[in-house]
Amino acid sequence: MAIVAKTSRFGKYGRPTLAWVVGLLFFFPIFWMVLTSFKTDADAVKPEHLIFFKPTFDNYINMTENYDYWRFAKNSVITAVMATVFTLFVGIPCAYAMAFNPSRATKDVLMWMLSTKMLPAAAVLYPMTFITKTAGLFDTHFLIILVLSLINMPIVIWMLFTYFKEIPKDIIEAGQMDGANTWGEIKEILIPLAWGGIASTALLCFIFCWNEAYWTVRLTTTDAATLSKLIEGNRAPEGLFFGRLSAVSAAAVGPIVVLGWFCQKQLVQGLTFGAVK
Repeated sequence: MAIVAKTSRFGKYGRPTLAWVVGLLFFFPIFWMVLTSFKTDADAVKPEHLIFFKPTFDNYINMTENYDYWRFAKNSVITAVMATVFTLFVGIPCAYAMAFNPSRATKDVLMWMLSTKMLPAAAVLYPMTFITKTAGLFDTHFLIILVLSLINMPIVIWMLFTYFKEIPKDIIEAGQMDGANTWGEIKEILIPLAWGGIASTALLCFIFCWNEAYWTVRLTTTDAATLSKLIEGNRAPEGLFFGRLSAVSAAAVGPIVVLGWFCQKQLVQGLTFGAVK
């Protein structure tokens, strides 16, 4: 009885406390970044101004007036949205075919797609740069959208395949008996039934595209440069300008944090889709 009482007491108080501690640990870097964004570059490196300092909006004003923040933000929105749409446009039919019309090679194909995520990006940087410059695609929205789509395609297909496998095949066969073609099955049956999983996959794909820094920094200069390029630009031979860097980082992180906050219900529902039979 004593053991049961201790266990129930831990479940009542210990788990919520542990959850708060873990949550605060994850939140602290964001809090510190936002706090530093209201410091001058000089105050950001002074120990005496670690907590107490005179706040200023100069970093944000400088970011919008001198660094053309809105152009970088627009490029981020365009590339992330279009890459997500294109990835789903290709990924949904692929996952549908693998889930409801599997072959002997289906598992091998899925493993091969997942193995491409293990490829070191630095190993293909030079050929990618050479090919894109030769083809005249360097620093274009088309190139970034294509690269982001190909990077996230394996994860999207894997997630959608998992969600679609939870849908009874009898429903699809009933639609076929009613005369539905492949597009009708996907549009009228599959998407409505797996909408939670598709929405969560789209949200995660959008977050991955928004957060991608390696390729967006190295395959752009000005025209298609995203917020990652703007963040990378806040360094100089003299060192890092922590105040300005924190302001730019907070402005880049803010939209995606707000989106995740408002879509957390759909995200959780999608990620747990099919977890309970």
